Amino acid sequence: MKSLRLVVVSTRGFASKSIVDWSRPGKVLSSEQKQFYKKNGFLLIRNCVGKEDLKKYEDRFNAICERKVKPPPSMLIMKDVSIAKKVTPDSIDTITKVQDFAEEPVLFSYCEHPKVTDVVRDLIGSSPSTRIQAMHTMLINKPPDTGKLTSRHPMHQDLIYFPWRPEDLTICAWTAMEKINKKNGCLQVVPGSQTQDLKPHEYPNWEGGVNKAYYAIKDYDMSLPREYVEMEAGDTVFFHPILFHGSGTNRSDGFRKAISCHFANYDHTRYIDVKGTIQEETGKQIVDIIRKHPHRYSVKPGQDITFELSWRLRSRPVHHDGKENL
Repeated sequence: MKSLRLVVVSTRGFASKSIVDWSRPGKVLSSEQKQFYKKNGFLLIRNCVGKEDLKKYEDRFNAICERKVKPPPSMLIMKDVSIAKKVTPDSIDTITKVQDFAEEPVLFSYCEHPKVTDVVRDLIGSSPSTRIQAMHTMLINKPPDTGKLTSRHPMHQDLIYFPWRPEDLTICAWTAMEKINKKNGCLQVVPGSQTQDLKPHEYPNWEGGVNKAYYAIKDYDMSLPREYVEMEAGDTVFFHPILFHGSGTNRSDGFRKAISCHFANYDHTRYIDVKGTIQEETGKQIVDIIRKHPHRYSVKPGQDITFELSWRLRSRPVHHDGKENL
């Protein structure tokens, strides 16, 4: 797919004309549901993913943790900062996230789940046949907090990580794999905040430490009203990449699992140049991660690793034959 190189001045300028008809029902969503998403920046769909599928994802995650299945080289296997420096074997109780599972067939089947992709196409596409791209994939195994509060995720906007526009044509699907509530650290969102611009981000100054790339909105206003998105297994929340959101500390005795994917509209999304913008530093840090592990991502010898390339290497078309990754 041909990319467009632009310097971002205002993150809102790209979406002045939406390709989504918000007044009409979609394939699976009512016009009221679509308008709720447009107004609030998120939409919760109950019982979106069935228990059999959730068990399939959990079983594969467990098998990867226990080294019964070899993960693809491009998959990142991560541990919470509170235990990352300790000599601990990989296990279900130490691995807190797997990321970039586009080449892992069982986990990637989540990104092709029809009940998920139908909603995605209704919210970022012009028709049920809209071509979409899986951009960012994660399975989160949020650990019980050790007392250092490292299991929380600060309020942030996902767009800080993404060098493509328009932002209105990107969406996250986030599915609870078990009951998720305030006690075990459910998502927290600020309804309507997706209408704002992308804010500067930084690492929060937390005494217990911060997980890698857990950025926070700089000078965040803690008085903003937030909504706690409590969910049952299979419930899925779809949200906008500029929506202010985060998650609380897991104060339960068990791990809390969720699986997610960010999707982009394949035909109407283009990469941008973030040089000189508030995304430049984020881009440098993500590129550094790729440069440290070029073999993981099939980087060719001598190939210049850019912010754009780092995403091209990790994304994958969904249900269509994209000749080139977005």
